[in-house]
Amino acid sequence: MYYAYVLLSLKDEKFYIGFTNNLKRRLKEHNSGKNISTKSRLPLRLIYYEAHLSQRDAARRERYFKTTKGKSTLRQMLRNSLETGLKPMVILLAMLAG
Repeated sequence: MYYAYVLLSLKDEKFYIGFTNNLKRRLKEHNSGKNISTKSRLPLRLIYYEAHLSQRDAARRERYFKTTKGKSTLRQMLRNSLETGLKPMVILLAMLAG
């Protein structure tokens, strides 16, 4: 399984968008300062992730979320969660072999 994910910096309230094959490990790396892109923006909170069966799909979704339209879509999808501090939104995208 591969994951496209969005972190919110509680320091500057900006998003960090990435993808990984091990979400739990990757979050630990981010929050322990092992990622150059996020170490000055700690603490980080997972606010959204999607599960994908292929690395290519997760990478494609990451690239989309980094576009202006993708960021706008994220903000719309997460508007209520960001305002109320709810748990991360999860969407499982799976294709059944048929």
